[in-house]
Amino acid sequence: MKAKKKKANQWMRKRVLVFGLLLVCLGGHLTLCRADAWITVGAVFAKSGEAAEDNLELLEAVRFAVNEVNANGGVHGKKIKLMEYDNHSTPIQSRLAAKKAVGDGVVAVIGASWSSHSLAMAPYLQKMKVPMISPDSTHPDVTRTGDYIFRACFVDSFQGHALARFARDKLKATTAVVVQNVTSNYSIGLSEIFQKHFTARGGNIAAVMNYKSQQTDFQDLLKPVARLDPDLLFVPGHAESGYIVRQAQIIGIRAKMLGGDGWPHRQFYANGGQDLKEGYYSAHWSKDLDTQKTKVFIRGYEHVYDVTDFAAISYDAAMLLFDAIKRAASISRSAIRDALATTKDFDGVTGKISMDKNGDPLKQVVIMKITDGRPALLMTIPPD
Repeated sequence: MKAKKKKANQWMRKRVLVFGLLLVCLGGHLTLCRADAWITVGAVFAKSGEAAEDNLELLEAVRFAVNEVNANGGVHGKKIKLMEYDNHSTPIQSRLAAKKAVGDGVVAVIGASWSSHSLAMAPYLQKMKVPMISPDSTHPDVTRTGDYIFRACFVDSFQGHALARFARDKLKATTAVVVQNVTSNYSIGLSEIFQKHFTARGGNIAAVMNYKSQQTDFQDLLKPVARLDPDLLFVPGHAESGYIVRQAQIIGIRAKMLGGDGWPHRQFYANGGQDLKEGYYSAHWSKDLDTQKTKVFIRGYEHVYDVTDFAAISYDAAMLLFDAIKRAASISRSAIRDALATTKDFDGVTGKISMDKNGDPLKQVVIMKITDGRPALLMTIPPD
């Protein structure tokens, strides 16, 4: 009889304990009741498909940032849990990846990289009020989606203007041919902005040549360019641009080659950029920049991954988010959004970052010069 009474008392104490914990949870401390008490963040990038090689560099930098923050105690005493989602290099899969991330309860999303991917998933994340920060989606319309969408990079409206000014003022180009990917929002957008400013400064666009994603043979496309003999060949693409510049040289095109921030991926060089005798492109950062933040970042990063032009911008995107979580009144999505929107003078590897009213940072453009397949810092162009 006593044994039964003892068991009954133990059962009652357990019920009281569980009820007490439930009251704590309902009292607004739900995160304390989770077994792991992680802060869960999503990362949407291409891990398969044509963008996978490009995106790997960015995903590596996000992983590095997470490990660095967690090694230093996390944020608010909680570790960051990174959930990775493969967008399979397509816009529709980017949207589906965003839906999966929201369903998994992430507080924010880092990504995507390609503008077409970010443009596909941003409307859903805006609708669900989940903060999103892209490392390098430069198309202006990405952040115009709404007030929950941010980026760590400059915008194509500035990049295209800067490239046109560089082409006219520094390269002294008077005629240009543009080779653009008609299936890429990024390529079409940057192409249009470049053409607008190049012609406004007295330049002449001799022709615009179109290609599509997955194409690798461009010699038939480029033969008319050789006959036009322009001063400049502008190629606002991604890694496939390596095929274009290599094949342009093979068929005897003498124009200076110019690209945007889609060029400086490892795959660009593997596809033919390593054979480029002379070329130029815009970038978000260079390891040649003589800043203390750059030196410290390289010292740590090179022990884990290859230091690429995209490493720093993706690292900065992750650290901008973690800084916002730290400054936020809570780890709610709305509080994190508010903290991101009020970011001012964040000391990033790529420079000081302050968000404007659209969720865009005002940043310099770095101009790189390729000589015999090797890139080096040429100059920087400050924001207007």
